[in-house]
Amino acid sequence: MSLFDGQPDLPLSSSATHGARDPLSPASRAGGAPLAERMRPRTLAELSGQEHLVGPGKPLRVQIERDDPQSMIFWGPPGVGKTTLAKIIAETTQASFIEFSAVMSGIKEIKQVMADAARAAEMHSRTILFVDEIHRFNKAQQDAFLPYVERGTIRLIGATTENPSFEVISALLSRCRVYVLHPLSEPQIADLLRRALKDSERGLGAKELTADDEALDLIAAYSSGDCRNAYNTLEVAAQLAAEGARQIDKTIATEAIQQRVLMYDKSGEEHYNLISALHKSVRNSDPDAALYWLARMFAGGEDPLYLARRIVRMAVEDIGLAAPEALNLCLSAKQAMEFLGSPEGDLALAEAVVYLSLAPKSNAVYTAYGAVQQEVEQTRQEPVPLHLRNAPTRLMKELGYAEGYKYAHDEEGRVADMDCLPDSLRGRSYYQPTQEGREKQLAQRMEEIRRIRAEKQT
Repeated sequence: MSLFDGQPDLPLSSSATHGARDPLSPASRAGGAPLAERMRPRTLAELSGQEHLVGPGKPLRVQIERDDPQSMIFWGPPGVGKTTLAKIIAETTQASFIEFSAVMSGIKEIKQVMADAARAAEMHSRTILFVDEIHRFNKAQQDAFLPYVERGTIRLIGATTENPSFEVISALLSRCRVYVLHPLSEPQIADLLRRALKDSERGLGAKELTADDEALDLIAAYSSGDCRNAYNTLEVAAQLAAEGARQIDKTIATEAIQQRVLMYDKSGEEHYNLISALHKSVRNSDPDAALYWLARMFAGGEDPLYLARRIVRMAVEDIGLAAPEALNLCLSAKQAMEFLGSPEGDLALAEAVVYLSLAPKSNAVYTAYGAVQQEVEQTRQEPVPLHLRNAPTRLMKELGYAEGYKYAHDEEGRVADMDCLPDSLRGRSYYQPTQEGREKQLAQRMEEIRRIRAEKQT
């Protein structure tokens, strides 16, 4: 009924290879497996969600219906159906199905499974090798699949919660189609929970429980799109209800949830997605969104020092000299966070985020420095003009060091008529202040300096 991933797999030898005509094991059919496993969809008709892939005429459905043997990668968060889809494909195409865990297996196990698959191919038997958490394999391990995928000995289906463009080697990725799976919506999950409560064969129907819509909606909301987690929570709630009035209400649902499931991996793509959302919310002067994304990262267990560093970066990259005090405020927030610790110190970073959101914005220094860096990379390393060099020795004075240097403090307006860039770069202008905040005053000062310098040249 839903799409969700299976439990962690053990390494499989040839003896573990099995036909995929029935995705449920005898233990699952007998009710010995968790509810999430028992309710696993067995056909495309039972699926809920992923309509963008398996709806009529959609790419994955077409590939399945045509029995297209190309290997594929399923990319999506936990509990959205990566394992389920692989099993349905094996069932639909009448292929042998091997589950293989990147967590538990190495090169030796890979070679053994590949040898078994090669022997099966000689007998005109097709093999689907499902590799869970394929992103955990290193380059050498992923390379081991290549010759078998190229020859068609196996049809590889990899599952990953990480961006495959970063985690799967390019040679293997180029031989696979990548399908992105989305979390189920809260209404979809709530509907699946209702089905599980009514299903007497595979679900909880035999317990004759009832559930408030509010309770099921609460479980769905707290699952963060992970259907397996929702089923697990419902199973706990069912046990609690069976001991009392056989009614799952909001109180029982809250007890079963215990702790909200947050889709967050401090080293994975979601980490970068959230910090990107925080930074861009600050840049767009949206304090409410910035506070939300900051709280999401704290709730996910993010390192406060990492957040502090990124907030300081926001001050120098997006606020700049429009509000130069922002940098000091962010550094003070970092010190306060270290001094107080969490959770009290978290508020200091929240304060900094709100200030940055409301502060005038300028990336003028950021842009100017980038232009200078490009200039340095693309032009020859010009010598320092002689008049800007110190002359501590007589020889250096005889060579013209410091000749023509004008001490600005002795000049009218404290500005000397003197070029400080190399001759080949004379007249270059990198820093262009905006009219935002304090930078408006800096722009006026730069115009004044240009006027003084022009008067001295006439």
